[in-house]
Amino acid sequence: MIQGRGRSMRQRIEDGERSFSFEFFPPKDAEGEEQLWRAITELEPYDPTFVSVTYGAGGSSRDTTVRITGRIARETSLVPVGHLTCVGHTRDELEAILDSYAEAGVANVLALRGDPEDGPRADWTPTEGGLSYASELVELASRRGDFAVAVAAFSLGHPSAASLEEDARVLLAKQQAGAEFAITDMVFSADDYAGLLERSAAVGVDIPLLPGIMPILNLRQVSRMAELSGHPVPDAVRARLTPYEHDPAGLRAEGIAMAAELCEALLDAGAPGLHFYTLNRSRATREIFSALRISV
Repeated sequence: MIQGRGRSMRQRIEDGERSFSFEFFPPKDAEGEEQLWRAITELEPYDPTFVSVTYGAGGSSRDTTVRITGRIARETSLVPVGHLTCVGHTRDELEAILDSYAEAGVANVLALRGDPEDGPRADWTPTEGGLSYASELVELASRRGDFAVAVAAFSLGHPSAASLEEDARVLLAKQQAGAEFAITDMVFSADDYAGLLERSAAVGVDIPLLPGIMPILNLRQVSRMAELSGHPVPDAVRARLTPYEHDPAGLRAEGIAMAAELCEALLDAGAPGLHFYTLNRSRATREIFSALRISV
């Protein structure tokens, strides 16, 4: 039993006026770690519901992720959520990682199946001795250490799903396994998110679904990330940003404005909060908060 969990994460999200959360990735070197902690320090005063730390493909950043989430738990007022994937791990290894999180004082995990090395559309092959589905990892984490478990949701469906309806049923299976809330991939349209809410509710999903927001400050970078996730940047978004292709300052300003508009539309569509992909920097998120008139 992990001490100090208090209210469940679902309660934390649903009890507040609205939830805000931030995602970071494990730094590769000392300079990157300094940048990460600067972002954490600058965003901590906003009192987010939680912050999450990603987990490299195939467990490549496992030790760093555990260390960073543990430090957040010890040295800040923030509630950390550590990522964990089925890719490249046996069940025994997954149990050991969960134990490491617990020992570090981390009471919350984001349980992911993870993508194959060749991307989300590639055929999935489980690790020998490992798990095949995110729902299995949710069940394992829920039973081992009393973790609060989050899962992934997909505004346009997972690229490997046979249909949007099947994708919704997969989310339901994760809820039934013990998931308390879900975080979506990058959302570019409030209509896409509203469609996810409708499909999910139709099959019985009732956990909070937090839309993922990444302001577009570099169109090429975000396009590459979106394509890796299986869904390209919409043409309407590209059309709005293309006039600023050779104007970095103008593109940044327009990207922040678009993100703020999207946040407002998502909240109007019923989002219980917003999850920001920060790329380990705080300025863009703080600028969006300023546009939304959210202050410390």
